[in-house]
Amino acid sequence: MRVVIESSDRIGISQEILTIFAKQAWNLKTVEITSCFTYVHVEYAALTLSLIRECLAPVIGVKSVEVINLLPSEQRESHLQALLDKMPEPIIDVDSNGLILAMNKASHKLKPSNETIEHDLIATDYMGKSIETFITQINKAMLTNTATSQAVTIQGKAYILDISPVLSNNSSTVEQDKAGQVNGSVLLFRSMNTLGRQISLMQSHQEHSFDNIIGQSKSISLIKAQSKRFAELDLPVLISGETGTGKELIARALHQASSRAKAPFLAINCSALPEHLLESELFGYASGAFTGAQKGGKPGLIELAEGGCLFLDEIAEMSSYLQAKLLRFLQDLTYRRVGGTKELIANIRIISATHQDLAKLISQKIFREDLYYRLNVLSIELPPLRDRMADMSLLANLFIENAAKQVSNSQQTEITKPKITEQALSLLQDFSWPGNIRQLQNVLFSVVALNNGDDICADDLLQVLNKHAGNQQLSNDTGVQTVKDWSTAQAEFEAKLLEHLHPLFPTTRKLAERLNVSHNKIAMKLREHGIK
Repeated sequence: MRVVIESSDRIGISQEILTIFAKQAWNLKTVEITSCFTYVHVEYAALTLSLIRECLAPVIGVKSVEVINLLPSEQRESHLQALLDKMPEPIIDVDSNGLILAMNKASHKLKPSNETIEHDLIATDYMGKSIETFITQINKAMLTNTATSQAVTIQGKAYILDISPVLSNNSSTVEQDKAGQVNGSVLLFRSMNTLGRQISLMQSHQEHSFDNIIGQSKSISLIKAQSKRFAELDLPVLISGETGTGKELIARALHQASSRAKAPFLAINCSALPEHLLESELFGYASGAFTGAQKGGKPGLIELAEGGCLFLDEIAEMSSYLQAKLLRFLQDLTYRRVGGTKELIANIRIISATHQDLAKLISQKIFREDLYYRLNVLSIELPPLRDRMADMSLLANLFIENAAKQVSNSQQTEITKPKITEQALSLLQDFSWPGNIRQLQNVLFSVVALNNGDDICADDLLQVLNKHAGNQQLSNDTGVQTVKDWSTAQAEFEAKLLEHLHPLFPTTRKLAERLNVSHNKIAMKLREHGIK
């Protein structure tokens, strides 16, 4: 029986209460005392609440005696265990000698599947025993006074083991560090899937669905319908399109609409890293694989994306060596970490993207043809912005609204979303947009940032567009060695100049004003060079 005895705050009253229990020869299993309350767990065959009250009646200051289900410490332990059992990742608490103090239900999966482990069995067979008897990969030497993380493989499944020391609050930090001792450690086993989801959230905080893809033009509507069908098929997808057309946005929408939506979506740009770093980022590395390698090794994106999707952007930039290694992986989805010997199996979907002409690279022996067919099971080709001008109004208004919000947040002052005039919108539709949607977004952000609260007019856009196109006017021109003669070079220069400026100044009069020449001369030169 468990009872709580409420009393006045009198010195010695708890001692008097316990003395009476001792005189009655009742078996006291647990006693907890706080101010004005004495909690007792007592065992006696003929014990009743009325008998306890009768025996304690002579004690001055006793106010009440009531039966309770749990003592305060038992209640705290019960709540803590319930909290631990709600955690999806295995957690084990050990003392300074590596003896198990507590574990949650998720830790059951760390034992072999042929071992039946029930809650009572753990309490009797593992509580108070060495952690090594439960998990052979962990020993007392790993429990230090410093927090550590390392990769471990248990029952064929990879985890990142976080070991956090439990330091005593009774001594100073200096004394703890000096002694080098801890009261115990908490072991947290984070699965690769959990780590992958965390990294995926860090890469993008937004939800990505096909509703986030703005556009009602025929080409983009067809792309969205095609992509939704592809989302249902668990096959590799190759997305091609010019820079800035939204390839990653489509890839994320594909993943969000698939059966793998709750699993990680991890992305890497194959052109951003040198070969050896890209290899270790993709496949991970084993402990001691190279100088400076992390103890215990490190999982790669293939491992972290378990159950989800891996997006390989700019796949055409991958070296021949990594192309061959990726091809071997795609054949049966098995791989090894760099420097490792253990064969691992992945359950992921590969989506790749490129802005280059892979067929041309294949003919030049730069990209492997067999890898191309592995990646290009399903293909999506995104149209450039110049081919979907019907969406310009929707895109422009969205980017202006987003830019206004960003400017408001940065300046901590609410600004009104500026409107765009018909002339300005027409100018946007006449521009060629070599940088596609990304360039449009940057241009409109610059315009909004410079805006003084007025409507966005054509002149505002011209100033920004001229900077975007002006730097390209004379860049990458033909070298002097290829010039045939003066008249040919002059004609080529005129043609290039007019091709660059005409989208910015779509009428002959405006273009003439920009170049400070007559309207007739511009009209004649446009006809001469076939520019409509």
